[in-house]
Amino acid sequence: MKYLSAVVATLIITVAPAAWAHGDAKKPHAAKKAISTEEKTFGREGDPGKATRTVNVDMSDKMRFTPDSLTLKQGETVKFVVKNSGKIMHEFVLGTMSELKEHSALMKKFPGMEHSEPYMAHVAPGKTETIAWQFTKAGNFNFGCLIPGHFEAGMVGNVAVK
Repeated sequence: MKYLSAVVATLIITVAPAAWAHGDAKKPHAAKKAISTEEKTFGREGDPGKATRTVNVDMSDKMRFTPDSLTLKQGETVKFVVKNSGKIMHEFVLGTMSELKEHSALMKKFPGMEHSEPYMAHVAPGKTETIAWQFTKAGNFNFGCLIPGHFEAGMVGNVAVK
């Protein structure tokens, strides 16, 4: 009986504080992700709350973006709402044509490579993702799907920033 009492007492001592610690305490909300200030050749991450324009982009299994061409103003912050209307994974990646080609070649070598940058949206079939981007420089830039074979099949678009 002494042994059973000792086991029960030990359990109460070790388990009770953990239960009390969770009690009615409210869980803190996830911290808001800071917006990166890193400047790329085609701009920087934008604040979605300061977007001056929303552009809806559709990706299809025909390996196309709709629209596939955009004209924007230098300094403009755009919220891209990217929908995958296809049945396979697609992505929307902003960059220069040379950067996209280089990244596409890397994706062919390492098809399972995982990456996450503020200028990318990986969108599962039937889903929608949003990114915000500020185009701080004038020029001609691009977007593409870098999943192996998609870019080469013509899944690319252009952005003229004036």
